[in-house]
Amino acid sequence: MTEQRGFGRAWDRLTIYLPIILMGLLALGTYWLARNTPTFSAPGVKSTPTHEPDHFLRNFSVKSFDPAGRLKTEIHGVEARHYPDTDITEIDSPRIRSYNQKGALTVATAKRALSNGDGSEVQLMGDAVVTRTTFDAAGKPQEPMEIRGEFLHAFMDTEQVKSNRPVRLTRGADVFVGDSMAYDNLDRVLQLEGRVRGTLQARPAP
Repeated sequence: MTEQRGFGRAWDRLTIYLPIILMGLLALGTYWLARNTPTFSAPGVKSTPTHEPDHFLRNFSVKSFDPAGRLKTEIHGVEARHYPDTDITEIDSPRIRSYNQKGALTVATAKRALSNGDGSEVQLMGDAVVTRTTFDAAGKPQEPMEIRGEFLHAFMDTEQVKSNRPVRLTRGADVFVGDSMAYDNLDRVLQLEGRVRGTLQARPAP
């Protein structure tokens, strides 16, 4: 009888604390689920690109083609570094070949070059040379025109070359020099400023 009374009192105490025990177990279960359930975090804020190269190319050759599949531009270089913050590619010892829609070839070389994202603008620095081969109305190649300077800014799509530094232009025996230059091949316009000098070779009579 005494054992029954003791068991009854123990059961009464257990029933008093049972809700607390159940709450504790529920809390532990919730904590376990929180720790082990995968979470999907919100996308973080995109970090601002820094002026550090994000990829390199060494001893490379890159070609681009027009919609018809014709070769448009070919770039060779010893090394190239792309900077994501400006979308500029820096090229060591570049050699660039570019064809316009008529097939005229422009070749550009320098010690170093900076090219924009699509290659339509190239800044040539150090022993920069741009040579252009054109054709006459009959399709016969003409004497190439060569532009030399320490800095040349070539616009491949619009066929322009500009410089705010001294330049030397040569075509056959004709030579022009100036302190700065703007040349537009499509409009056949050449502007030389500063100390401008020129030598024109006499052409034989037809």
